[in-house]
Amino acid sequence: MAFHGLAARVCEPFLSRFDQGLEAGTIEAVLPDGSCRILGGRGTGPVARIDFLRWRALLRVALGGSVGFYNAWADGDWRSADLVSVFDLTTRNRITLGATARASGLAALLRRVNHWRRRNSRAGAKRNILAHYDLGNDFYQTWLDETMSYSGAVFGEPVSADESLEAAQRRKVAALLDRLELRPESDILEIGCGWGYLANHCASLGHHVTAITLSPSQKLWAERAAKGLATPPDYQLRDYRDMSGSHDAIISVEMVEAVGQAYWPAYLDTIARCLKPGGRAAIQFISIADDIFPAYEKGADFIQTYVFPGGMLLSESRFRALAEARGLRWEYPFHLPLHYAETLLRWRNRFDRAVDEGRLPPGFDQRFANLWRYYLQYCEGGFRGGGVNVAQVTLVKPDVGDVG
Repeated sequence: MAFHGLAARVCEPFLSRFDQGLEAGTIEAVLPDGSCRILGGRGTGPVARIDFLRWRALLRVALGGSVGFYNAWADGDWRSADLVSVFDLTTRNRITLGATARASGLAALLRRVNHWRRRNSRAGAKRNILAHYDLGNDFYQTWLDETMSYSGAVFGEPVSADESLEAAQRRKVAALLDRLELRPESDILEIGCGWGYLANHCASLGHHVTAITLSPSQKLWAERAAKGLATPPDYQLRDYRDMSGSHDAIISVEMVEAVGQAYWPAYLDTIARCLKPGGRAAIQFISIADDIFPAYEKGADFIQTYVFPGGMLLSESRFRALAEARGLRWEYPFHLPLHYAETLLRWRNRFDRAVDEGRLPPGFDQRFANLWRYYLQYCEGGFRGGGVNVAQVTLVKPDVGDVG
């Protein structure tokens, strides 16, 4: 009892700061001593219950931010029946919470140094891509849809559970192609081709496609899927920085998040260099709200630490400024965060079924499965809470003599 009393007193300042920072929504916090503490409750928003089973959970969150929060959950220090609402709440209150649940001190410094060591130099980019995407085609096939698309889908409006994920992924591809104003037999470069659905679809329409990836397993899958096409894409294991040539159009779907802020200029240089005058690039990207980007860029969060080494979400305003500085016009941005939230929900449901039915390939233990479930819910909550966004945009390289 003496220990519980001391632990409660140590954790009280953190709970009070967290309570003050929740302007929207409510957390019903059940503490290790059995007491219940209502945090927030002053404005409309999600209501989530968190059972803190050990006092150290609060200490790990206070000191370790999102990484500490995950570690505490993975070790059974806290639980919640609705993780999405928990992450929705923290994202929704990102400004008022400030640094309350953000890593600080030595823990933050060490994570930042480790993140820097995993930066996306040519060698680092290959290591980072292999660490995530070469978990294996068999793994991703168990829970992605038939198109093997690992990016946000575009559902019909309003977003409905009645539409299949595969249909929404095909709509996403159609929307990207509409941006390019393609002519017959256009020359297309895809930067970050994934498992090849988009490139193979373009080739099936008669276009000439060059598609690059750093993942041997993705390249193998894409080439096998292209068999039977009259003119299959030219799949290459190439770094985007090494690309040259002159293309009518460029497509890049959620690849730039694997680039890193230091390499955004090089990525955009490649687009500007490889587009013909008058050419168009269709980009789909994930961004983090500008109001928290300065804090985000100084740290390394849960996803960067455990899921996407070297990854970094965009600041849309900063990325746009870099594009325009290279003479690329930024046209027709279209934001669809709730479409991505629905995509993540569909992936999680499919992943859960695969786990429950024992369909994950050998080597993926329960802790890994729990990590992936947490990751998918963490991302969904971010999109629902408004701190994370996804967009499609067209970048246009002006034609010779174009003063528009």
